[in-house]
Amino acid sequence: MTIILGAMEGEIEEVTGLLAEAEPHTFRRYRMTAGTIFGHPVLVARSGCGKSYAAMVAQHLIDVFEPSRLIFTGLAGSINPQINIGDTIVADDCLQHDLDASAVGFRRGEIPFEDLREIAGDPELLAIAAAYRPPEGMLHRGRILTGDQFLDRSRLAAAPYLRDELDGDAVEMEGASVAAVCHFNDVPFCLVRTISDRADSNARVDFERFLPKASRNAAEFVKHVMSSL
Repeated sequence: MTIILGAMEGEIEEVTGLLAEAEPHTFRRYRMTAGTIFGHPVLVARSGCGKSYAAMVAQHLIDVFEPSRLIFTGLAGSINPQINIGDTIVADDCLQHDLDASAVGFRRGEIPFEDLREIAGDPELLAIAAAYRPPEGMLHRGRILTGDQFLDRSRLAAAPYLRDELDGDAVEMEGASVAAVCHFNDVPFCLVRTISDRADSNARVDFERFLPKASRNAAEFVKHVMSSL
């Protein structure tokens, strides 16, 4: 089974619409849908926003459904001037930018005592993703940074390390926490995001406007992956 996760219903709505033989499931108050895409079993679910809820839902779904792979999708803000609104970014790797135990000798983003910082995407899924052509915008591969903040221009100005130290290309709020769960469970992982904003003063407006586009892009990406397995 392939699990497709997105933080919000609006990010995965069109992916859910792809499912044949759809069957509803629930986890507490969260609804999800199982079915098939091109004959492959797929579960599409909302993870909730932020690292804690996303990790919790991912672990539950891995425990219950024992997936062969997990894809996380949705929106992100670009912090790389070469990556524009409407583009797609696939994470070569990701890390938690707000995890900082440097005061006791660990690098920013490193999970203490786990020897884990940058979490790479699955090579097979990255190879499939490299051949994806989004319906709009360009495809990029790079580093996605995860943290429990919705970053705007004022926060970015106080955090030059996002580019200078961590070499990030985009920011969001769930991916690296789910990647850590997948790493722990040996589940192949892929993180793909549609760029909705430049993490600036227009971020909220762009974010809301781009939700339908992100959902369409996610559906096209999932179709590409499922047809390539």
